[in-house]
Amino acid sequence: MPAVAAIAAALPSGRSLPYRMGRLAGRNLAYCAMLVPVALLALVTVPLGGAGPAAARWRALRTGLLGAAPTATPTRRPGRVAMLVHAVLSLLLGAAALLPLGIQLLLVLRGVLYGFVEPGPYDHSWGGPTLAGAWVAHFLIGLPIAAVALAAMIGLAAVHQRLTRSLDGERRAPWLIPTVLLIALAGALLFVAWTHQI
Repeated sequence: MPAVAAIAAALPSGRSLPYRMGRLAGRNLAYCAMLVPVALLALVTVPLGGAGPAAARWRALRTGLLGAAPTATPTRRPGRVAMLVHAVLSLLLGAAALLPLGIQLLLVLRGVLYGFVEPGPYDHSWGGPTLAGAWVAHFLIGLPIAAVALAAMIGLAAVHQRLTRSLDGERRAPWLIPTVLLIALAGALLFVAWTHQI
């Protein structure tokens, strides 16, 4: 539980821990959901001379949505190549984020709304043969999986924030780009494995 305590300490005080954790989860979920559209927009606009506005969109996403502290004064303006590289790396992280986002959607559809989306019979379902048993079983099984997916989204958002800060002139950590590539590779392998499983 030290990780939960560290996250709770980083959140603004004045509200209950469940409220603050829920707010953190919602912000990170929305941030991860925005990575692909903002990256695609940057890939289209940057070659047309939109490097400055693209950098501003990334900063706004980081500071506005996640509430991260803005960089005091950007030391440089990123050029087209830097913005295109950032957009490609962001697209890779956004694609990897689609997996935990999909898991959250499945929790809602196959856990919370199980009785409405699965008509039955429930003889061979987890928790069956009754609808109530199957519904509760699917919901309870989905909760820890959704928690892991949420933790993954918080991690992906943190990696992307670190990547975005480099647009303002902060030194990029040497592990950052290999980590993004490794996350993208792991996401692709997980997606292929999941498609073969269904």
